[in-house]
Amino acid sequence: MKLKKFAAAGAVVAVSALTLAACGSKSSDSSSKQVLNWDESAELPTMDLSKATDVVSFNALNNSMEGLYRLGKDSKIEPGLAKKTTVSNDGLTYTFDLRKSQWSNGQKVTAKDFVYSWQRTVDPKTGSQYAYLFDGIKNANDVMNGKKPLSALGVKAVGDYKLQVTLDKKLPYFKLLMGFAVFFPQNEKAVKQYGDKYGTASKYMVYNGPFKLTKWTGSNLSWTLAKNNKYWDKKNVKLDTINYKVNKSNSTAYNLYKTNKLDATPLSSEQAKQLKNDKEFITRRGASTFYFQYNQTKKAFQNKKIRQALSMSINREQFVKKVLGDGSTVAKGLVSSDLAKNNGKDFAADAYVKDGVSHNKTEAKKLWQEGLKEVGIDHLDINMLSDDSDKAKASTDFIQSQIESTLGDSVRVNASNVPFKTRLSRSEAGNFDMVISAWGADFADPISFLDLFTSNNSQNDGEWKNSEYDKLIQASKTTDAGNTDKRWDDLVKAEKILVQEQGIAPLYQQATAWMVKSKVKGVIYNSSGSNYNFKDAYIKE
Repeated sequence: MKLKKFAAAGAVVAVSALTLAACGSKSSDSSSKQVLNWDESAELPTMDLSKATDVVSFNALNNSMEGLYRLGKDSKIEPGLAKKTTVSNDGLTYTFDLRKSQWSNGQKVTAKDFVYSWQRTVDPKTGSQYAYLFDGIKNANDVMNGKKPLSALGVKAVGDYKLQVTLDKKLPYFKLLMGFAVFFPQNEKAVKQYGDKYGTASKYMVYNGPFKLTKWTGSNLSWTLAKNNKYWDKKNVKLDTINYKVNKSNSTAYNLYKTNKLDATPLSSEQAKQLKNDKEFITRRGASTFYFQYNQTKKAFQNKKIRQALSMSINREQFVKKVLGDGSTVAKGLVSSDLAKNNGKDFAADAYVKDGVSHNKTEAKKLWQEGLKEVGIDHLDINMLSDDSDKAKASTDFIQSQIESTLGDSVRVNASNVPFKTRLSRSEAGNFDMVISAWGADFADPISFLDLFTSNNSQNDGEWKNSEYDKLIQASKTTDAGNTDKRWDDLVKAEKILVQEQGIAPLYQQATAWMVKSKVKGVIYNSSGSNYNFKDAYIKE
């Protein structure tokens, strides 16, 4: 999923320093209520799970909604609405017996809510950027392409509390998908009642998860998750409230933390260096990669040598150590390290293309001049798009300096640092020359990254296209889907093509340094998928 720039990979949690019941050390007093106050560094774009694409939205959805499964520690499948799962002998039919539960509007949650939600997401009229994840569910691709009706999708309700899903092919990661919010149910009455307003503010939603979203207008920088008393397992939800407030300044957030108005906050690189020995210091490593996308609808960026020169201008080791300083590491490629292994080999190491992420000033200058000549220009102005947080601004400053000092007067880089929500919309509209994008794995399989850069994927904002890449990804899903080794080789070859051709320029694998109060217990963090699960969290003074 799309990540907010230079914040914890999936750091959904946020704080409301302005709306606490009291100030100072009493602000998180658990003797009367269980209140968690957490920092968020980007605004919340949407609560419509059919349209969400980013980590902030999905983490909010993960804690206010619930699907067939929840993901526990280390992405372990835990019971959600499915109390029993039966799989056919051929592995193509899943039958889920659902527990009785309610929406926050009092209606019962039924199998029909799953059918409606999935059909809505794959409906071409909805325009979901995540519809491609349904590939493998019977007829999903034909439905998405308008060749078959919504009713042909391989999901049906057998009464109120039995859901049956039919696949076109075996999906080794199917259960992990079911723990991701794109596959959660939706209340048809609410969707139709609120129309275009659905998911745009907390009052235009209904919830079936551990918490309900409140105090979110759709544009404000603070909101709250309040315990949902209609949740089926409410007796095991300990927190009464999670207060969120967006703080784009690390110094502001840390000051709130020191005065006990925040229970957790990410740190800047300088803060991390100073606080790394503190008992409340932790590092969150994410299955997430930051990278450049080049707008390849523009002639200059269609030139491979220009793309290579820009990438080679950047000293990534210096970048992660001196600018980030939070435990992030230089990316080996698009797929993050330690996400997946086959025969003892880590995918990132297997697919590593050194030249695709190396710093080489001499080669960069040579390629740059050759590329400009091939395009027929002698100078290039570049608009580099990124977010407006402190770290994002420091990072664009560094990258701008690296490119201009390496390539000289024939290039000028202009950094546009805009709010997270604006960066997403401009990226999707192709309103950039280069954009610093980020992706966090939705589940622990390389395809969660590599699917993005097939020619027609809606997440491929730079519109890079390579037919051999497309064929390899398709083979991994079809002819080679049942052969682990062949599928692995397909994906390794695909990533090598992507990086060798500089379809994107991988920058770094994200980690974020945090301070978390020792009284905060039971928070589940996963490096892939929706990162934070607060169902079991609590405060212990």
